[in-house]
Amino acid sequence: MTCHVVADTDVNITERPLAQGTQPSALTDIYRSDRNLAVWQRSLPNELIKNIQQMLQEGKPLAVVKTVTPDTVADLLRDKLDGYACADDLSDDIALIVDMFCCLFDLQEVGLRLTTLDTAMCPKFHVDHLPCRLVTTYAGFATQWLNNDDIDRSKLGAGSAGLPDHQSGLLKTNVCINQLKKGDVALLKGSGWEGNEATGVVHRSPETTGTERRLLLTLDMR
Repeated sequence: MTCHVVADTDVNITERPLAQGTQPSALTDIYRSDRNLAVWQRSLPNELIKNIQQMLQEGKPLAVVKTVTPDTVADLLRDKLDGYACADDLSDDIALIVDMFCCLFDLQEVGLRLTTLDTAMCPKFHVDHLPCRLVTTYAGFATQWLNNDDIDRSKLGAGSAGLPDHQSGLLKTNVCINQLKKGDVALLKGSGWEGNEATGVVHRSPETTGTERRLLLTLDMR
């Protein structure tokens, strides 16, 4: 987890709505009422990283958007990734994450999106209007998020009057922009979570350099 301070001085953070740990069990903390972000911190195997980079260097777009189950997802992805060295390991890893997500929320199926990105998919800070979304970045820069105390939520969405985040008044002085790391598996609680209507985690896609492609996985409740 990294933090980028948007100021010349350090920020005094009084609230960190984050639960994190190096074991998958860290994700269960998403059920705590005082947490809207839970992160399983992990490092991807070097072989998987290398093989994903080889796939991305070919420059071909990948966009898999599908409702899947723990039993069907691995075969589906192997078919979509056929011919790439990362196909088996990446498909198995995603199948594990889908199974964990379904077990955690007692789901039979989930909405999966696996996509390559050359630009920021959601460049402005926002809240997801659903109960919970899982995100993990396999290549490139990972998702950024803000602490509740560092923002004026009235400036989200239409409240920004079309201005960029750094001009709209959304960001308070000395804001720390937190960033997940490649490989981290994060659960982002949205405004659709009961009791969390006004405190969904505020996040965005990271700014890109224009040269590094991303491979992003998201899972949504169905």
